[in-house]
Amino acid sequence: MSYRTDRRRRQIGAKGRQMVLKTAMGERSVTVQGYAPPAQVADIADATAKTAFVCQITNDELAASGYGAPAPLDKLKDGPKSYTLTDASPVYDGPTLCGWTLIAAGGEIS
Repeated sequence: MSYRTDRRRRQIGAKGRQMVLKTAMGERSVTVQGYAPPAQVADIADATAKTAFVCQITNDELAASGYGAPAPLDKLKDGPKSYTLTDASPVYDGPTLCGWTLIAAGGEIS
């Protein structure tokens, strides 16, 4: 394991929280440890965040569960809030896939 992968795992493990990622059709889901940095003051208007929800996850849980790659329209549940993925960017450590950056919209409380 290289420095980049190890650093990513430590950061997400220390600062992250449990989230559930579910395919768009709901046929498969996986619990992941995700880290979503808090919204910056410039991104908040009227006491609500006005930017996309960005979350960092490792590839460990996805690979172990056989979930596959996250895709647009997949659902991400973070506590009481539910988001819809608009994009998922892979994060590589050299040739090895070590994580994903999930970009989502929504935040409806369910």
